[in-house]
Amino acid sequence: MRKKIALVGAGNIGGTIALLAGLKDLADITLIDVAEGLPEGKGLDLSQVAPIMGFNARIYGTNDMAEGLQGADAIVVTAGLARKPGMSRDDLLKTNAEIIKSIAHQIRDHASEAFVVVVTNPLDAMVWVMQQESGLPPHKVVGMAGILDSARFRSFLAAEFNVSVLDVRALVLGGHGDTMVPLLSHSSVGGINLEELVHTGSISAERLEEIIERTRQGGVEIVNHLKTGSAFFAPAAAALEMVEAYLKDQKRILPCAAYLSGEYGAEGIYVGVPVILGGEGVEEIIELALTEEEQESLTTSIKAVQTLIERLDTL
Repeated sequence: MRKKIALVGAGNIGGTIALLAGLKDLADITLIDVAEGLPEGKGLDLSQVAPIMGFNARIYGTNDMAEGLQGADAIVVTAGLARKPGMSRDDLLKTNAEIIKSIAHQIRDHASEAFVVVVTNPLDAMVWVMQQESGLPPHKVVGMAGILDSARFRSFLAAEFNVSVLDVRALVLGGHGDTMVPLLSHSSVGGINLEELVHTGSISAERLEEIIERTRQGGVEIVNHLKTGSAFFAPAAAALEMVEAYLKDQKRILPCAAYLSGEYGAEGIYVGVPVILGGEGVEEIIELALTEEEQESLTTSIKAVQTLIERLDTL
């Protein structure tokens, strides 16, 4: 029996996930959106890619949440207000929290066995709302951020060193925002640790810090270029990597916003950390040995996420 992926939100990210999942023949795909005609139109268009590209995944769209969610093995939630120039992720907090609550109740009622990936910003707070409101087990609800942030860091490093992105390893933890924590001790170019590359003079500490800051502002940079939209190709690819790891039980080690119960000094919140992602969802949270500076930065990021969650009670 074919698997089913439900995409809640048929915008640019949802549409791109549908296309990529179809090209992989990963599962049948349903696009769900409140905008009349949007998911149906995109679903019809995407279904007509199948005979050209040679895949059998069935893709369709609907405005009916119950119909779209029914029988879903995996759900990706991208619905919500997108950022505009000058907006921070925090500005989206109240509006998107209400949207996520509504979707969470629908998932609880129609797809309570599914694995859920949240993409909506502010990410760490929204995935917490999703888990709390849906009542799904924490290991079956995750947030997409670390894969995207790590990919941005890798792409910038590859460009700086003029090497293939395949030879760059990078890991970014913490909240998805200005306090994210690129781990220099666990990132490398050609197998050589970034700290060692600074020590040998291959890159200056100042230049590396500029790349780190560009990574932190990666989403803002794209928003400022697009004017009327935000990033969607890379976020879609990152979300699909998580879904594929779950559906195929790949046991991938990936950075995801996962529910912490004491790991890294956090309790009862979602923060980006490395996990083993497989057929049970988050099967293990990996606790890395961090430098003192990295742990301090991660603690600061955790506190920022906690502040966002506390603000939800006052809105």
